Amino acid sequence: MLDPDHGDSADQRSKAAPIFSALGDPVRLAIVARLSQDGPLPTVALKRCADGLSRQGVTKHLHVLEDVGLVDSDRIGRDRQWRLRTRQLAAVRDYLDWISAQWDQRLERLRAFVEDGS
Repeated sequence: MLDPDHGDSADQRSKAAPIFSALGDPVRLAIVARLSQDGPLPTVALKRCADGLSRQGVTKHLHVLEDVGLVDSDRIGRDRQWRLRTRQLAAVRDYLDWISAQWDQRLERLRAFVEDGS
């Protein structure tokens, strides 16, 4: 977890950036949400998250998510069963918590300044 007192490091940003980038696509975000809600699913079931995309198109999105460590899969017959890797999501949550803590500190300083200046 990031330490709000010691700041953010370039290493932490470089780890979080590809995950945010992958989640920035609406189809990939829908896939992550579906896996989060329903658990492991085959590619064909995840195709429903991507209106109008072919199975190959969905697979490309799944591979982007896999490359950043958000999902992994096992081959089952002719398909793959995909599951969410929540550890990577926890890292993103930690980064967002750190950003939120920074804003809270700044707002508290502003509140104190305004109240002391009155």
